[in-house]
Amino acid sequence: MALADDSGYESVLCVKPEVHVYKIPPRATNRGYRAADWKLDEPAWTGRMKITSIGKRVYIKLEDKNSGELFAQAPVEQYPGCAVEAVTDSSRYFVVRIEDGSGRHAFIGLGFSDRGDSFDFNVALQDHFKWVKQEGELAKQEASQNQAPKLDLGFKDGQTIKINIGNIKKKDPGAKSRPAGSGLLPPPMPKGGALITPPGSQQTPQSTQPNTAALLDFGGSVPAAQPTGDLWGDFTAAGPSSSQDTAKGWVQF
Repeated sequence: MALADDSGYESVLCVKPEVHVYKIPPRATNRGYRAADWKLDEPAWTGRMKITSIGKRVYIKLEDKNSGELFAQAPVEQYPGCAVEAVTDSSRYFVVRIEDGSGRHAFIGLGFSDRGDSFDFNVALQDHFKWVKQEGELAKQEASQNQAPKLDLGFKDGQTIKINIGNIKKKDPGAKSRPAGSGLLPPPMPKGGALITPPGSQQTPQSTQPNTAALLDFGGSVPAAQPTGDLWGDFTAAGPSSSQDTAKGWVQF
C-alpha cells in the first residue's frame, strides 16, 4: 500500500496496539453491515493501528506490531462517510475502505477486543472532523468580511459636526452669589462671655452676678487666733501631786 502524502506536517491522533482485520462478504442489502456475518474467531490479520492527520485528511494505518511495516491504509476525508462505517449489531467493529494508491480499493472489517479502544477510535475521528468544520466556517466568515465594502468614517475636508448637549443651564453673570450659611449661624461669642450687640438694637439687661471677693473681709478688724507654741497645750492634774507627776502636754490619771 502507498504511504500518505509527505507534504505538510503529520500528527498522530490515536494509536492502538492490537486490532483485528476480517474478510467480509459483499453487502446484499442496504440495511448495513453486521459483524455477526463475519468469522470473528478467525481474523485474517492482527496488528497495530495508528491514526494520523496531514492537514484536513486523516489516514488509518495498519502496521506490523514488531517491524512497523505498513499492511494497509485508509484515507478518510469525512466522518461519518463511506471510508469508515460502523456495523449495525456491535460498537466494536467497523467497515473500512482501504486503498493501494493506484485507484484500487477494498472493504475490510476492523475490530477491537476492548470496547474502550473502539470508543477512542470513534472519538479521534469525530474530534478531527469537528475541527475541520470549524476551520471551514471561520474561513468563510473571513472571506465574507474581506469582500464586504469598508465604511469610510473619516471627516471630509471642511466637514464639521455639531453636538447638542441638553439640560445644561447657563450661569447669569449679573446674579450675585449668596454667601454660604447667611442667617443660619449665631454671631460669634467674644472672650469673657459677653454678647456683642449690633448698633441700633435693644440690649436686654443682664442679671449681675454677686462679687465673691466683696463678701470676704480680708481686713484686720477681727484678730486672728495666734497659734500656741505647744500643739497640745498645758494640762495640770486636778489633785495634789508631786512636781514629777505634772507633765506638760499630758494628763496623768
